[in-house]
Amino acid sequence: MGLETVEDLLLYFPRAHEDLSSMCTIATAPLDTKVTMSGTIDKRKLVRTRSRKQLVTAKFIDSDGDICDVIWFNQPHIMRMLRDGDAVVLTGKLVESGYKLQLQSPQFEKDGGAELVHSGRLVPIYPQHEKISTKWLREKMVLLKPAISEITETLPKEVLKEENFLSRAEAVYALHFPENGDDVQRAKNRLAYENLYDMQIQALGLKHEWQGVRQERLKIPMDVQLIRNFFSSLKFTPTDSQKVAIYEILKDMEEDKPMSRLLEGDVGSGKTLVATAVIANVIKSAGGQCALMVPTEVLAKQHAESIGKALIGFYNYCAKRGIDMPCPQVALLTGSTPKAQAAQVRDRIESGGFDLVIGTHALIEDTVKFKNLMLVIVDEQHRFGVAQRKRLREKGNPHFLSMTATPIPRTLALTAHGHHDLSVLLEKPGNRKPIDTKVVSPTERKTVELFIDHQIEEGRQVFVICPLISESTNEDMLEMKNVEAEFKRLQESFSHRKIASLHGRMTSQEKERIMREFKDKQYDILVSTSVIEVGIDVPNATIIVIEGAERFGLSQLHQFRGRVGRSDHKSHCFLFTTNPEQARSTRLRAMEKYDSGFQLAEIDLQIRGPGELFGLRQSGIPEFVAASLMNPELVVRARQAAQRFLKMA
Repeated sequence: MGLETVEDLLLYFPRAHEDLSSMCTIATAPLDTKVTMSGTIDKRKLVRTRSRKQLVTAKFIDSDGDICDVIWFNQPHIMRMLRDGDAVVLTGKLVESGYKLQLQSPQFEKDGGAELVHSGRLVPIYPQHEKISTKWLREKMVLLKPAISEITETLPKEVLKEENFLSRAEAVYALHFPENGDDVQRAKNRLAYENLYDMQIQALGLKHEWQGVRQERLKIPMDVQLIRNFFSSLKFTPTDSQKVAIYEILKDMEEDKPMSRLLEGDVGSGKTLVATAVIANVIKSAGGQCALMVPTEVLAKQHAESIGKALIGFYNYCAKRGIDMPCPQVALLTGSTPKAQAAQVRDRIESGGFDLVIGTHALIEDTVKFKNLMLVIVDEQHRFGVAQRKRLREKGNPHFLSMTATPIPRTLALTAHGHHDLSVLLEKPGNRKPIDTKVVSPTERKTVELFIDHQIEEGRQVFVICPLISESTNEDMLEMKNVEAEFKRLQESFSHRKIASLHGRMTSQEKERIMREFKDKQYDILVSTSVIEVGIDVPNATIIVIEGAERFGLSQLHQFRGRVGRSDHKSHCFLFTTNPEQARSTRLRAMEKYDSGFQLAEIDLQIRGPGELFGLRQSGIPEFVAASLMNPELVVRARQAAQRFLKMA
């Protein structure tokens, strides 16, 4: 169980408590309800039935002298453990058997005047192991009770006083040996806060470490007129959220310490535009270099095209009006860039010949050296680790901006991403129409496919997402759709349409070719795995079909849905379940009701819980601690206390 020390065992907390504090008599005990009674055992017998089962029977005499039968099934060891005349406390259900009252297989505890362990109190119920029972754990906790006072305090005295918390030792004692329900709740609050406080200390420590090196060269002035001109060069007006985010980022970059900010925005909220405006400010105001790292080559090439086009468009706008703006030099560097070309790109980066370098992991290779790296932007930052972030930092101590389209409830952003300041894009640019979403039973497939064929006839294109690449041998996954089989089926069902498939086993070149051809309308339907989740932009695709929708989280389904709805055409999302019952899922129905990724992320959090979302379910973290991640007020209080402590340290 991973418990190696006395402290480990004491910090192994109950998952619940059962109130067995009220003692009954046979006369007052309600029938068919778990009750606890004190009395003596008499007339034990071991009985073997015709079917060779072994029963232990006895008489139980309560404190009032009333008698009832007791029976234990297949527990012959009880004959050895109990003797006639033993004082016991029994816990079980009192039932009517014929004309007699009977306690069936009750738990028992000898009542020798010592404190009761398994009854007569709020009894802790521990998460069990196949070899270690909750009863065994309760007995060991009693033996360790004197050691609880040795548990060291982890929270500062000021926090304990301010929050009116139990000490750590008192909280541990209250969970194992509570006097009442209030004790349990106070202990849970204290320990949940402690966990959040630790997380905030770690997160703020990371932030402090990142921002530890102050340099004058880091100060990049905010050129307000440049940003106004940039907005004027666009064919649309940025949203208020975009303007606020740009201001927050540029304000951070006026400091002499490296920025550490997370920009989160729903699918299609315009994070790329925010990044482009910030890049333009760095190129013009500081003459510095920028790096944009993304998880896939397809996305790198898409960004190089769209951001490069926007920056050149802005340069041309400025040139026509006599506004001073250097012509941005943009490079693309990925794993598939030809060797000779990659070497030339690296040489120009080192000499300062490129203002913006867009690429994949290739950017953090040792051979890539920058002359004056001032800003690093990481898109879909959750796909990169701390070590990769560190390697980017070593290339020039730059300002750091993370971007994600995975909506994270604010509470969790302050914990899981507490080393960043936070900017959020809430609106979507332009007049994008909401995407019609429908949860569909497999029985309705024919109707949906007729509708899809009509839409293709109108000139639209379709994404079909499957959970698997090929057929699985896993019994749990036999019914699930896979790309290979669905591709063949659709070729038959839509024999007059052009269909392509895309999945993770393909080479980068194959994936890129298929995506490019799909974007160029050479295919009507693209059958794919979740590789299309991030950043693919095909404005003419207006339908997305997601097979086995019950297998995906709401946030991921919302990401998939964001692949359509990128033009003025009406778009549709069909969530097919593997069987008809799953189509009634409350969780999936939330996709029909809400088009905000933030609302869906909150719902996912409530339904699945932070333990499941963050992989804490198997980590040994108690449920009440994981649940505290959903309490915004507690998270903010823990963060403020951690900030105060670090200032004093």
